[in-house]
Amino acid sequence: MMRKRKGNRGFSLVECVVAVAVGMSILGAVYMAVWTGQRSTTGIDRKVTTGQDARAALEVMAMEMRMASYNPFYAANPWTDIASCNAGDSTRRGIQNATAGTIQIQMDLSGNSACGDAANEIIVYALDTVNRRITREPWTCSGSPVSAGVQSFLGAAAGEAKTVRVVNADAGVAIPLFRYFNSTGADITSSLPGAISQIRRIEITLVVDSENVDPTLVNADQGPQRRRMIYSTSVVPRNHAIQF
Repeated sequence: MMRKRKGNRGFSLVECVVAVAVGMSILGAVYMAVWTGQRSTTGIDRKVTTGQDARAALEVMAMEMRMASYNPFYAANPWTDIASCNAGDSTRRGIQNATAGTIQIQMDLSGNSACGDAANEIIVYALDTVNRRITREPWTCSGSPVSAGVQSFLGAAAGEAKTVRVVNADAGVAIPLFRYFNSTGADITSSLPGAISQIRRIEITLVVDSENVDPTLVNADQGPQRRRMIYSTSVVPRNHAIQF
């Protein structure tokens, strides 16, 4: 005769249900932790990428604008009208055009008392409101004006890969890309181009959105939003104040 061994019984249905419930709770908690971590990581990535691109663009723009009106040999009028390759407006010196959304800077990098016969001596920065980007367009003048092409400096044209959108001109933002100040600190942006010779400081402000949405920024009605960041710097074009 076989004897029953004590303690050799299986799990009851209630025990199985409880075990499954506990296991599901643990798995759910782990999933939520992983999901939250991924959202946070994605949000940080959006912020870092947007910030890196915007700061790099701001630094390069500021560096080149500081060189505006560079004229090492104090030539009387080395500046160039890029529409005709004739002599430019001597009173405007190395800032031949300036508005809230565009600036044309010139510098005599080659030191031959002429602007436009060497690369990067004439540069036009502009806000492209349609494609939400900033463009950089170098020009040369050797008989006739030649553009090196409109480059997507920050952001990109439609259909091109990009990480940020420049939204200075978007509804609800309306922040000038460039503002100009005279020696007393007065804003002379609205007085341009007549007051170009008075420019002593240029303020650059970038309002940028990440191209991809940030899952940590959720609007109750519109869902995840893009990460928006604002960067600003001031440039003093020292050469522009020199009279020659």
